[in-house]
Amino acid sequence: MKVGIVVPYSWSFWGAVVEHAELQADALRRHGVDTRTIIGNDPPGSFTRVLHPRSGRHDTPPPDVIPVGRSVIVPANGTLPNIVLSPRSVRRVSRALERERFDVLHLHEPMTPAICVAALALAQVPVVATFHAHGNLGWMRPAMPIWGFLIDRLDHRIAVSPHALDTAHRWLPGEYEILPNGVLIPPAAEPGGREHQILFAGRQEARKGLQVLLRAWPEIRRRTDARLRIVGADPLAVRLLLTRERISDEGIDILGFLSQDDLTAELLRSKALVAPSLGGESFGMVLTRAYACATPVVASDIDGYREVMTKEAAVSFPAGDERALTEAVVGLLEHEPRRAALGAGARRVAIERYSWDDIGRRLVEIYEQAIAS
Repeated sequence: MKVGIVVPYSWSFWGAVVEHAELQADALRRHGVDTRTIIGNDPPGSFTRVLHPRSGRHDTPPPDVIPVGRSVIVPANGTLPNIVLSPRSVRRVSRALERERFDVLHLHEPMTPAICVAALALAQVPVVATFHAHGNLGWMRPAMPIWGFLIDRLDHRIAVSPHALDTAHRWLPGEYEILPNGVLIPPAAEPGGREHQILFAGRQEARKGLQVLLRAWPEIRRRTDARLRIVGADPLAVRLLLTRERISDEGIDILGFLSQDDLTAELLRSKALVAPSLGGESFGMVLTRAYACATPVVASDIDGYREVMTKEAAVSFPAGDERALTEAVVGLLEHEPRRAALGAGARRVAIERYSWDDIGRRLVEIYEQAIAS
């Protein structure tokens, strides 16, 4: 079986959907499925630097990735995704479909132009789609009269969480299966023996709540003497945020974009992941990533995170409450046995609920049913 995974974003810039697609491809290959990923790409150069102020991975994509065009930043749903909108990408998608002769296409955010809409319109094989987003999705209002009819071409619809299902169903009524985001699970992870540091992993967007964590940081630092490691956010943007909030960078390490392996290494070293998001999350993928590394989580109590937060793995606090965030982090760092126990519980939750091997097996079943129908 050969599956084409179609993603409307850019391979060059880290994001939950891009990470999901990469781990999906790895899981499918372990089940004997041949995969290719059709996605955008922004190679190094001055043009990319003009279009994208933040840094990403600008080396050559791996052989299983088929790049079909450059991306632009499009504000949507409180975030700043890198979406491919070039009309040239439509022809490139068409050529890729003709050349690769897929048995099934799996589209992520299938109603997003231009890559996914083109693939949906041109597909001559069964199409499976995964819906990730949670929120109002106001852009769907003008989109529906133009290409909304293409939704009828889907053979199977997947939502990554109940919140993603509700959002998709509001615009696109029909039957959906909930299949959560899987997570990369390291072969070994010990909850104890960690360095005295906490980790933030996410883009520098207002909804990710980094500003809330930074406001709380001076008190956390004073009471614990821990370090804060910031991953994923553009270093310049973080520096500007620190300046605007008049917060010292004492005890803060700004690491920028990291590879999957380097992010895993950071999680394996840290005593906790802090996720202070303010809303707009459909699934706590960054939380489950920490779980897999036996790293307990301190996270805001918001829709999307509640689906994965458990008392055996995480501590919650009201979104935007700097004082509550401070007390949650300090309380965790001051009681090592409790922190280690939460880390061990987190690892169990990741293995039992979010293993990509199990999710990959279910995807293969879905593809086989779509081909047979």
